[in-house]
Amino acid sequence: MATRHLYLARHGAADAFGELTDIGRRQMDLLGERLAAVPVDTVWHSPLPRAAASARELARHLPQDVPVAEAAELVDHVPYVPGPAETPPSWAGFFDGYDAAEAASGHRLAEALVARFAKVPGATPEGERPDRHEVLVTHAYPIAWLVRHALDAPPSRWLGLNSANTALTVIEYRDGLPPAIVMYNDMSHLPPGLRWTGFPAAVRP
Repeated sequence: MATRHLYLARHGAADAFGELTDIGRRQMDLLGERLAAVPVDTVWHSPLPRAAASARELARHLPQDVPVAEAAELVDHVPYVPGPAETPPSWAGFFDGYDAAEAASGHRLAEALVARFAKVPGATPEGERPDRHEVLVTHAYPIAWLVRHALDAPPSRWLGLNSANTALTVIEYRDGLPPAIVMYNDMSHLPPGLRWTGFPAAVRP
């Protein structure tokens, strides 16, 4: 049974201009060390500079023949704008200014993300179906959407899912079975001082 293993990671910490910081590079370096033993087939990244730079940093730890490529579906976007009845009070003002066209555009992108990555591997030209191991360097919202999809949760449920910078989420896809979330937002490759970046300031365990 062929399995698609998706290793989802939010980009490293970035500055106010969206550029990877020294902390972000160190975070990605440590994630690359963690994934070095995985037989990665491809590293995909968002078109945004902080994700592209993160993917390059991670890929330094992988064999040189592992391709690193951009995937437009991984760009930072709002995957679903909930209606008033679906919106938690703390999110009430977040979607002000999103008109119907913008909401529809974001949702089409989210559907394209699922259609491209959230499925079992296809057959090779020789008719074989080997396992696939793919790293997706992206942003918090696309990760939340893929996790929500794997759980078959209501569309608005992505709102309660956040990912720290370079935290690792792993989802597996197999024929005839629901997606399996192997881990979510795991930061065990990071020392305490580099964990929880990208989250609001709060006391963390």
